[in-house]
Amino acid sequence: MGELFTFFGLYSEDHAFIFLTHMLLAAGIVIILARMATANLRLVPVGTQNVLEAYLNGVLAMGTDVMGKTEARRYLPLVATIGLFVGVANVIGIIPGFEAPSAFLDFTLALALVVFTYYNFEGIRRNGLITYFKHFMGPVWWLAWLMFPIEIVSHISRVISLSFRLFGNVKGDDMFLMVILMLAPWLLPMIPFALLTFMAFLQAFIFMMLTYVYLGGAVLLSDDH
Repeated sequence: MGELFTFFGLYSEDHAFIFLTHMLLAAGIVIILARMATANLRLVPVGTQNVLEAYLNGVLAMGTDVMGKTEARRYLPLVATIGLFVGVANVIGIIPGFEAPSAFLDFTLALALVVFTYYNFEGIRRNGLITYFKHFMGPVWWLAWLMFPIEIVSHISRVISLSFRLFGNVKGDDMFLMVILMLAPWLLPMIPFALLTFMAFLQAFIFMMLTYVYLGGAVLLSDDH
């Protein structure tokens, strides 16, 4: 979005520079939040520790509904980190002068490839190569020739679904906010700001939920997930 003003754009309007600086800003905020939460741990949490513990409990509860508490706890660090990163990246774009790194396909595609690679790796590691890919053939052996390529295409399409869903929604939100700011830059944007903040966290929630679903489907073959 070359027509969108950003503070980093004052230094360079290069697409890669804008994306990289905003991505590093989001990563820096996540690291600072994590350091603040763990700098002075208390038995009765307060401040940032309290907020992030509530967040982790919520993510764990989400994963428990999908794959059970034991498995959800195993993958909690990955899912919670992705959710926090995506959430911060989305919220940055709501602040005038900044652009959400998740509004760049480079960002969402990279995250989708990380999730795709990791859940397939875990599926193979936990179940074995033969058992994992045998699951792609479906429950009926004489339909294996049809089910296997369908499953392969289905898994590859998850990369497209994860990346383009997040990219499309955040990009659309950015353009919507830009139009609102051009038409009524003072009072009217207050309502869209609240709505876009909700949507930013919703997209992070959806990404986390799908990550848990894909992990559950890969590692819990015996439970027919």
